[in-house]
Amino acid sequence: LVTIVVVVVAGYSSWIFWQNSQTATVSAASDLYEQVLSLAVTDGQTEVGAEDRQTIIALSEQLRSEFADTDYARFAAMYAAQQYVAMDELASAEASLRWILDNPRSGLFSQPDEALELTASLRLGRVLLAQGEAEAALQLVNSVDPQSFEASYAELRGDIYVAMDRVVDAREAYTAAQQA
Repeated sequence: LVTIVVVVVAGYSSWIFWQNSQTATVSAASDLYEQVLSLAVTDGQTEVGAEDRQTIIALSEQLRSEFADTDYARFAAMYAAQQYVAMDELASAEASLRWILDNPRSGLFSQPDEALELTASLRLGRVLLAQGEAEAALQLVNSVDPQSFEASYAELRGDIYVAMDRVVDAREAYTAAQQA
């Protein structure tokens, strides 16, 4: 009887400790992500300043290194990619977007965020196209099931075909985008 009580108390204490640890981790990641948002989200008329861009990127890197298994890290990587594109550092933007795709949410009760992965794939396709890698962009776009993002993917496919001088394919893709 004493053994059962000890096992139950130890199990319960361990469960409480684990939950408190998870809460502290999520809270710290949330605080960092909130800083990213406060810098990255503007009124649409104001551009993010150079210093703020660097801070967003640094906070994103911190989230990826310290809290890689959180959604906060993945969303911060999206903001970092946005800042890299604005600074015309497309290779760094590509790396941020690939990190999102290479690190989907995982765990016993977690499921991947399909909308985030589709958005990251779409943006990665645009970055690849901007880098002059039309064939790689087309391969990426064709490997994804766009679901509710069909119009955006079809439009990007059209842009890729234009870059490849495949005018007929581009027209078909743009038509598909309009009809989606």
